Amino acid sequence: MFGLGIADLSALLLYFVGITIAGVWTVRKVSDTADFFMGGRRFGKIFMIFFAFGAGTSGNDAVGVSSKTYTAGISGIWWQWLWLFCTPFYWLIAPVMRRMRAITTGDYFEYRYDGSMAGLYTIIGVFQLTLNIGILLLGAGSMVEAITGGSVPKEYAIFAMTGMFLLYGLAGGLAAAIVTDLIQGILTVILSFILLPFALHAVGGFEGLHQGIADPDMFKIVAPGELNGFYISMLCLSALIGIVTQPHIMGVCAAGSSEMDGRVGFATGNLLKRFCTVAWMVVGLCGIVLYPGLEDPKAMDQIYGNVAADLLPQVMPGLLGLFLAALIASVMSSCDAFMVSSSGLFTQNFYRRWLVRDHNEQHYVLVGRIAAFCIVVGGLMFAFRFENVTGGLLRFFQIQALMGAAFWLGLFWRRTTVAGAWAASIVGIILFLVPIYAPGFDKWAVANLPEYMIWDGKFRASYHTFLFLSGGFLSGIVVSLFTSRVPEERLTRVFECIRTPVKDGEPHMPEPFMLPPEVAPAQPRKIINHPDFEIYYPSAVSLGGFAFLWVWVGVLIGFVYWMATWGA
Repeated sequence: MFGLGIADLSALLLYFVGITIAGVWTVRKVSDTADFFMGGRRFGKIFMIFFAFGAGTSGNDAVGVSSKTYTAGISGIWWQWLWLFCTPFYWLIAPVMRRMRAITTGDYFEYRYDGSMAGLYTIIGVFQLTLNIGILLLGAGSMVEAITGGSVPKEYAIFAMTGMFLLYGLAGGLAAAIVTDLIQGILTVILSFILLPFALHAVGGFEGLHQGIADPDMFKIVAPGELNGFYISMLCLSALIGIVTQPHIMGVCAAGSSEMDGRVGFATGNLLKRFCTVAWMVVGLCGIVLYPGLEDPKAMDQIYGNVAADLLPQVMPGLLGLFLAALIASVMSSCDAFMVSSSGLFTQNFYRRWLVRDHNEQHYVLVGRIAAFCIVVGGLMFAFRFENVTGGLLRFFQIQALMGAAFWLGLFWRRTTVAGAWAASIVGIILFLVPIYAPGFDKWAVANLPEYMIWDGKFRASYHTFLFLSGGFLSGIVVSLFTSRVPEERLTRVFECIRTPVKDGEPHMPEPFMLPPEVAPAQPRKIINHPDFEIYYPSAVSLGGFAFLWVWVGVLIGFVYWMATWGA
């Protein structure tokens, strides 16, 4: 049935039943919006590690990396390693997000600026996660279609997966996402490594890879071509600027029961993903040898699934079903978090702020569920809009950074004004849209710009990213210098919370950026002694964890560099 044996179907059925029971079970603890959108802030380190890993990792990532590796070689790993250099910063970012005492990142924009900025962020944030849901479903659907030999068209697979995570996500909210992500995260690790030994055996190991791939540039971690050093640096910079404005990151950092739970979860969960990326890249290299000469982007998206379908049934009955369950788990673990986070944005920062202010908590939970359903429908529309996964991922990488300038300027520079934040965001959006949608822009770019700014007849994505990022920050700074400041009492409230650690067992306050009566604001220890700058000395815990994670970044890069020489 569907190109699968009895053992494979049994493994799938066991997963479906188990994950549904686990997710729906959490509905009993949902009594208000804090429970639905933030899981009641009651989760420990293990749950937070796998929540961060599950929310940020999917089979779609394996699709994108293996597809990009097929065309670019080992340097295709940067399609997901663009976040590698951000990982140490996650140790520093997590406590900042937790100290906001907020439910959504939209709360930061409202209390740091005003309701209009929260509204703009809500629109962009919901669009961003809706787009990403669509990309994830597209990638997973392509793999299911490949694994089943076309017996299950990707459209059917997309609808089936959507129905699953809608069922438990609408019931239990973020708590359901976190609980199920523990199971789904373990399955995603299995998905990442289960193919590796069999794919390498099929091509004759690393020696076979070097014999089957003639171009030596395919074994360089930074190679000439599209994914050159500048492209990688722009991807990484965009990732660091934009990671804080991905709406689900507030939950990833702040749903834990303590600041340390958020730190460990955010950093460790994403470091685990960096290890998995190496496996996806190696499978992509094997695909070059196993399926030479592919040119259709859709066919490249199916490489990972084709390797599984061709190799796993020869090893053991049920192994393909386990792989398929892990694939579905990986996409659902991301989509459920995105769905709840974006519905929280709409409910808290648009509906509750502008339409219905004073209603009971059950009403807002209901609105959140309805919004979540509508957002997923929008994601389905995007899933059928993009032709291939890597093209959709590039747009997501860029969109996530559009509000980054307003976030970071507001966090470190008190002088950033509401008008400056608007300018940074609008200029960034315009500079993002023009190269994509302006008629004849690529022809103009080819005729007037230096050759190094052009790739494949188009304005390079790396320079496009540099354009809208630099334009956003510069316009935000300039406009802020000539416009009215944010009221001082508002700034004092925000920065007192951000620099004051959250105590274990601290009670939930009725509003964001509000300290409990028994908690005194921490005194600032500034690196730059100027009233307009809010850059603090890091604690010993912050510095130690930051340095430790940089060591792991170096180890990973060194390992891949060394691995590229195996069998040469």
